[in-house]
Amino acid sequence: MEIGYGSDFDEAHCDFFRRARLSTWMLVEDEIDIRNVVKVMFQVWGHKVLEFSNGRDAVAFIDSVDNGTFGGDLPEFLLSDIRMPGPNGNEIAQRMRKSEKLGKIPIILMTAFQLSEGQQEEMRTNDGVNRIIFKPLPDFDRFHKIITEVLEKKYEPPQHSS
Repeated sequence: MEIGYGSDFDEAHCDFFRRARLSTWMLVEDEIDIRNVVKVMFQVWGHKVLEFSNGRDAVAFIDSVDNGTFGGDLPEFLLSDIRMPGPNGNEIAQRMRKSEKLGKIPIILMTAFQLSEGQQEEMRTNDGVNRIIFKPLPDFDRFHKIITEVLEKKYEPPQHSS
């Protein structure tokens, strides 16, 4: 796979995405322009995209996976906006973590709003989020590296002290 557009991907990141080629990624974003740009990026990187424009449809999809009515390829990664109609990104992440079939996939939430480090830590701990990124989204190369870093780590639920 050749990477075009004057990109400076390092070989390690290219190899990682070549191995992951044709995996399915889930995208939840209510802003159509952002959703379309991210969808194209995912496709350029060789992934199929399950896209949803609101939290209600995303949660309905997770339910369909859990009750066995969805027969397609399961997503291996979730990128979701935080603020949108229906359940928000935090609620989608919480629902995803409760899913027997999808509960371990990496989750990145994105937002245009500022969050304190404490709020971000709360999302990582309480919602099972691997990473939070801020809009405007990083440039193509940086965005690629962020996702790669998250995908290379397995999700481990936080250890709560008793």
